[in-house]
Amino acid sequence: MRTKQILYWLSTAVLCGIFLYSAFLYFTKTEAIKGFFESFNYPTYIVIPLAILKVLGVVIVLWRPSKWLTEWVYAGFFFDLILATAAHHYAGHGIVGFSLYALIAILPSYILGKYLRD
Repeated sequence: MRTKQILYWLSTAVLCGIFLYSAFLYFTKTEAIKGFFESFNYPTYIVIPLAILKVLGVVIVLWRPSKWLTEWVYAGFFFDLILATAAHHYAGHGIVGFSLYALIAILPSYILGKYLRD
């Protein structure tokens, strides 16, 4: 049980850290991020709302006010990471990066979180 708790908190910390770092970049380097979004053919008007949702998602994952909301946050994080990894791949940046690391971390965070916290 102790090992599962350590793996859960480690993977959740990695996941939340990557999302907070991403949101921080979206807030502080907005013009550069908009340039990346344009190169991926994504609309630039979603940069700030996406950053806000990332921060709120981290709060929900750590606080878990309801199971339903937590499930939706994990689903949103998962789809965000799939799309980010695919966008980087198709833009020629390669698949290895923070989005792939977070995609790896989301699985144990979600599965062990359901086991330990629900």
